[in-house]
Amino acid sequence: MAGYAAPEFTDIEAYLDSQLKKSLLRFITCGSVDDGKSTMIGRLLYESKMIFDDQLASLKNESKKFGTQGEDIDFALLVDGLAAEREQGITIDVAYRFFSTDARKFIVADTPGHEQYTRNMATGASTADLAIVMIDARKGVLTQTRRHSFIVSLVGIKHVILCINKMDLVDYSQEAYEQILADYQDFAKDLGFESIQAIPVSALKGDNVVENSANTPWYDGPPIMTYLDTIEIQSDAQDKAFRMPVQWVNRPNLDFRGFAGQILSGTVKPGDAVRALPSGKSSKVERVVAMGSDLDEGVEGHSITLTLEDEIDISRGDVICADQEPAEVSDQFQATLLWMSDGEMFPGRSYVMKIGARECQMQVTEQRYKIDVNTRSHEAAKTLHLNEIGVCNIALDREIAFDAYQDNRRMGGFIIIDRMTNETVGMGLINFALRRASNIHRQAMDVSKQVRASMKEQKPVILWFTGLSGAGKSTIANIVEQRLVQMGKHTYTLDGDNVRHGLNNDLGFTDADRVENIRRVGEVSKLMTDAGLIVLVSFISPFRAERRIVRQMVEEGEFWEVFVDAPLEVAERRDVKGLYKKAREGKIKNFTGIDSPYEPPMEPELHLETDTLTPDAAADLVIQRLEMAGLLDQ
Repeated sequence: MAGYAAPEFTDIEAYLDSQLKKSLLRFITCGSVDDGKSTMIGRLLYESKMIFDDQLASLKNESKKFGTQGEDIDFALLVDGLAAEREQGITIDVAYRFFSTDARKFIVADTPGHEQYTRNMATGASTADLAIVMIDARKGVLTQTRRHSFIVSLVGIKHVILCINKMDLVDYSQEAYEQILADYQDFAKDLGFESIQAIPVSALKGDNVVENSANTPWYDGPPIMTYLDTIEIQSDAQDKAFRMPVQWVNRPNLDFRGFAGQILSGTVKPGDAVRALPSGKSSKVERVVAMGSDLDEGVEGHSITLTLEDEIDISRGDVICADQEPAEVSDQFQATLLWMSDGEMFPGRSYVMKIGARECQMQVTEQRYKIDVNTRSHEAAKTLHLNEIGVCNIALDREIAFDAYQDNRRMGGFIIIDRMTNETVGMGLINFALRRASNIHRQAMDVSKQVRASMKEQKPVILWFTGLSGAGKSTIANIVEQRLVQMGKHTYTLDGDNVRHGLNNDLGFTDADRVENIRRVGEVSKLMTDAGLIVLVSFISPFRAERRIVRQMVEEGEFWEVFVDAPLEVAERRDVKGLYKKAREGKIKNFTGIDSPYEPPMEPELHLETDTLTPDAAADLVIQRLEMAGLLDQ
């Protein structure tokens, strides 16, 4: 092994016992690009004797090939494992490393500094207890330093080491150190940190990493390693009320039914009264089982299986709580979101929220404001872009059990997933439930959609005509409705231009407004199918995601996507209003097909190529297909 001496154990049992008794500290390194995060971790691994001799030999060879330190060891290569990271000298992914000292064990996350990889930094911070914020002594506090510090505060980290690095490049200047410290303290004064320990460091040279450096006689604080060994960070999770999300219903045979999960907070033992949420059913714990044997008590961090005295309905994603101190239940919240996708967040668009083991559909119902990471001021915004942080109201399709994030990090944090790409596009922290969520309940009605449809002797359906402006949507929809009325059918047409004169007259043509435009029309269309009508909807509706959302609002077979397809040049020739010409001249912004995208349907129920079909022929095809599908049967 290389590095400083560490205690030797000839007895493996004694070694394992010593490791079990050590506390564990999770921390991250963060900050701006090239502030020395990877080098700092590499130095810590080296000094804690966590590098084998063959690894050291390989590191020396890699340093000559990829390194930036000439003949010296480039410690950053210990954690920059991706080829792209080594070639560019940057961190891209989150690298987790384990090391230990005589005092405790550590798991450190080396997080990237580039703005485009802020999502990876937030991931690493979400499980950390402490953050080492790296600052290049030559550059001082930068925007990314502020952004990372704000995210550190946001996810609940209370302890910060302000590592003012590369002091060797400023001749170990006390003045430079004190100026950076003053700037950072002024920025961080309202972030809620319990402690900020500033340390002047040269990670490359080893100054103030393990031992105090003679190059900084004016600094009388601890070096990095000593501070990490001695800082007291007490988890209060065990003192909180019992919470265990159910990950699996364990039913190996007819005589055993248990609920498996990890205890997020509190303790549980046989005889404890518990409550399952969101159902609210109560019971008592019969057994606490782990690794095939019964436990007297389960504590925070344990993965266990609970059996209950009563047969109550509990499923994956439900939360088992202390009966007298249950979590809250709601389906509407105010939450703080960090957007992590290149594609912007649109209020009204449906996403998937994953919180614990529960997945549900989520919509941002109101974008309240976004937060400037430099000044922490609140700015008006309709959407969120990559790396932006905002406070929003969100609504779910079902109730969930939760605690506010500030009260229980693991019960109040969630991720946001794009339903079409399955990409994680954001993370969120629940602030509180909206009061109106507990005051609104669905009212059961005796007259159903089936009754209304049978009175009209028809089957309700939405005929959704989508396509470019000038493709012929409104013309074809108008002819189809005339023919349906002649057949005695009950119909209604929602046309894009007409709706924008009333229901949606407050919306513009930005992508966010287009999403909200279709969401509202989808809700109205759903109500009309509930009335038993055949609804014809003629909207450009440029995004597949929104058309898919409307499809999922109604029952199987009640949404027919009709793609009115005309090449752009054909649509432009038909443009009697001159809209395309104005859009090409820049007089109309966000015009679909010119400077705003149109996403054609992938598998529409009906594809009408209107460069070869007349409107009457296209309408005939629609009626024929409806008859073949049995939707016009009496």
